[in-house]
Amino acid sequence: MDSTAARRQALARDQALDAAEELFYGRGIQSVGMDDIRGASGVSLKRLYQLFPAKERLVEAYLERRDIRWRQRLAEHVDRHEEPGERILAVFDWLRRWFAEPGFRGCAWINAYGELGTTSPRVTAQVSAHKAAFKDYLRSLVANAGLPSSVADQLYLLAEGAMVTAGITRSTEPAEQAAEAARLLVEARR
Repeated sequence: MDSTAARRQALARDQALDAAEELFYGRGIQSVGMDDIRGASGVSLKRLYQLFPAKERLVEAYLERRDIRWRQRLAEHVDRHEEPGERILAVFDWLRRWFAEPGFRGCAWINAYGELGTTSPRVTAQVSAHKAAFKDYLRSLVANAGLPSSVADQLYLLAEGAMVTAGITRSTEPAEQAAEAARLLVEARR
């Protein structure tokens, strides 16, 4: 494949993924067909199926790309803080900001698992990888703060619970409540 064809293929892939992200996250995966992706992306069905031979592959790529962006945004926010305990609490501040974004519909991975987790090993693998990476990130923050490793598991449950609740209520309150619980936990374990 020459460089022009490779660039066209990369552009079509990005257009398809941009459309998939907007539609899958906004409407749900099962309610969106490949024809919807074609219409929103401007990529022909033939090209879509060349790039993603099955809708499941498109869902997998959408979750994988969203994971990279989500974790990068979280890390950039947390990295603005220097004190290790504040870095932990910054996770919950970032969640609050995320929950307040227009179009917030909850956690894309929890939503995807709810729709396809029992039928799609590829989706389950993406969800598991995302959640494991988030938990590992919390473990690194907890270790840098000199706290017992079990605190990371507790913070993880607070964050995940806030995500589920915020997805249902469309409110930032779950992040605020989880942040307060996290603050109390960190102070108690110091």
